[in-house]
Amino acid sequence: MGNTALITGASSGIGKELARYHAAKGGDVVLVARSEDKLNALKVELEGAHGITAMIIAEDLSQLDAAEKIFAATEAAGLQIDVLINNAGFGGHGKFYERDLSKDQAMMQVNMVTLVTLTHLYLQGMVSRNSGKILHVASTAAFMPGPLQAVYYATKSFVVSFSQAIAQELEGSGVTSTALCPGAVATGFVKAGDLDGIDLWDKAATPESVAKCGYDAMMEGKLIKINEMGLNFMLNWVIPFMPRKTVLKISQKAMEK
Repeated sequence: MGNTALITGASSGIGKELARYHAAKGGDVVLVARSEDKLNALKVELEGAHGITAMIIAEDLSQLDAAEKIFAATEAAGLQIDVLINNAGFGGHGKFYERDLSKDQAMMQVNMVTLVTLTHLYLQGMVSRNSGKILHVASTAAFMPGPLQAVYYATKSFVVSFSQAIAQELEGSGVTSTALCPGAVATGFVKAGDLDGIDLWDKAATPESVAKCGYDAMMEGKLIKINEMGLNFMLNWVIPFMPRKTVLKISQKAMEK
């Protein structure tokens, strides 16, 4: 297996730490995000620290043709993508009917549509080579509905379902698909999603720890990885057996400011 990873949302947070972790292991990277300046700074850092090659692609993943442009850029550069990390994503706070619909539509484009398109485009090459790793960065939000973040929770539920389904389809192909489902993480996600003032982030995990957790799980070919044992127990052995209305109330309470 080659060792070039394409990472979306690589300019900050979990994506940036995933790029650092992969580069530290000697892997080349394709860094994708909107901010060209931040990507260039990370490119200089990784190439200088680890002697690897970093390519940057500045694209807005909320645009309909973003995935095709990214794929075309790597094809034009003659790059073989061995590891695909679909990390980019964002949320947004508030009652669905009061939110700007265009923001939720952009969220669905980034969190689901672009993710699916990138996976389809790069997966075909992986299968033909009988080798490849895919990591989808989802969330513990995937395991329940999310009042006050209705669309975000739904997109992450989609990602986990999609990742598991293709993982089964890929059995015996030499390619694996893993969904990383972290709880609260101390990244720019909070500010970008208007989530300041929510107690859930008071004890947030570091992006470094989450990146390592997810990357290692991907390399082991795991189906789903939750970064905290307590959350894993709660989501798999408590929440599924609670009355649905109770789950909804707990979920909403967690998102209240």
